[in-house]
Amino acid sequence: MFASSAIAPCPSELPFPLRKLALSDAIQVRGLRLWAHVGVLDFERKEGQWFELDLELCVDLSAAGRSDALGDTLDYSQLIISLQIQARELSCQTLEHYSERIFEHIEELYGPVPISLELRKCQAPVSGFVGVVAVRRSRNI
Repeated sequence: MFASSAIAPCPSELPFPLRKLALSDAIQVRGLRLWAHVGVLDFERKEGQWFELDLELCVDLSAAGRSDALGDTLDYSQLIISLQIQARELSCQTLEHYSERIFEHIEELYGPVPISLELRKCQAPVSGFVGVVAVRRSRNI
């Protein structure tokens, strides 16, 4: 659990006049590959597929910057491992629901910290489509 009680919105999520007042510290996890059973088609939920997740958790990192103590920050290794476990156990139809479950999971670990995420389905089963489908969401901003 994050030791400090200072929580502030990510500056990029605020209207311009408020950005100068906002906390600019954040922990980012980019390109986290997760194997999950998510999709509308039966075979997607049965066989599973790769997803990629980018997260930004806005927290005051000044205490950890001064102390060099893990207890003064969010332990991103704990977050990564727990999200990998969650992905293996999850079965649902939509990216929207999967992203909601990610939010809930992060809040169980760290409380209501400001979070932004982008969750990408690496190979959507759409004939002739080789791009990426994603949802981008924020919470507690």
